[in-house]
Amino acid sequence: MLDYAALQALAAVLREGSFERAAQRLHVTPSAVSQRIKQLEERAGQVLVQRGSPCTGTEAGRHLCLHLEQVALLEHQLRSRHPALLPAMAEHTPTLKLAVNADSLATWFMQAVAAFTAGGTELLDLRIDDQEHTGLRLREGEVLAAVTTSAAPMAGCDSWPLGTMRYIAATSPAFMQRHFAQGVTAQALARAPMMVYDRNDRLQEQWLQTQGLAPSEAPPRHFLPSAGGYVRACEIGMGWGMHPMAMVQEELAQGRLVELRPEARIDVPLFWAHPRSARAALQRLTDCVLAAAHESLH
Repeated sequence: MLDYAALQALAAVLREGSFERAAQRLHVTPSAVSQRIKQLEERAGQVLVQRGSPCTGTEAGRHLCLHLEQVALLEHQLRSRHPALLPAMAEHTPTLKLAVNADSLATWFMQAVAAFTAGGTELLDLRIDDQEHTGLRLREGEVLAAVTTSAAPMAGCDSWPLGTMRYIAATSPAFMQRHFAQGVTAQALARAPMMVYDRNDRLQEQWLQTQGLAPSEAPPRHFLPSAGGYVRACEIGMGWGMHPMAMVQEELAQGRLVELRPEARIDVPLFWAHPRSARAALQRLTDCVLAAAHESLH
């Protein structure tokens, strides 16, 4: 049987980043937190916390924290449905860690969030990452569920197809005239600044490859990790980039953005995944995510 007081100490250290702040959050001394984690590591037979600044969890430590979150969520649901069964226990509102790509968060995923939070008191901790890397966060135990592009089933996880997000390559009319007056060619693209969300963003390279326009040398790049700021940067002529079509309909209609090659679009398939062991605990969230995706994605 797991020591849940020790698990709470472990989760607090990983959440707060230090033994001192975890102790403050739990209203105990730092030595008490250290002792609980030491006993938990001895029982587990391995290190669970990488001591440092901040403290981080090993893979085993992160998975134990996810187990604690699942238990807290199940208890919360049980208390909501049958309050008399857990009358003496202090209420603890669970927080669910989710990984989602910025474009989904800026468009359809907020509908799922709105429906989920309106139907309960659970809290959300959203981690933003490129859609190609959210699955890694799930596999490593950093989050409880993720929107990902991985069609291959992950070990121990359930996965549902959500639909596809359609992307277009677009920029401002002035940028088009300045850099592509003679056509959108590999030579012109080698010189034209390209907008990139972050170092994990490979969507622009994917578009260039599919169009047979990949330049021999990497084009100049601006990095801008903000979904709204990224669109605005292209609108003012900083560079060209890939945009979710659902996010830039107004800019296209008003002529503030134009496509580099109309009809040359990329459809990115998205999936919702979480550990199979969390199926019951996450059913309501999964229903909200699937409903929002069905309404908004292709």
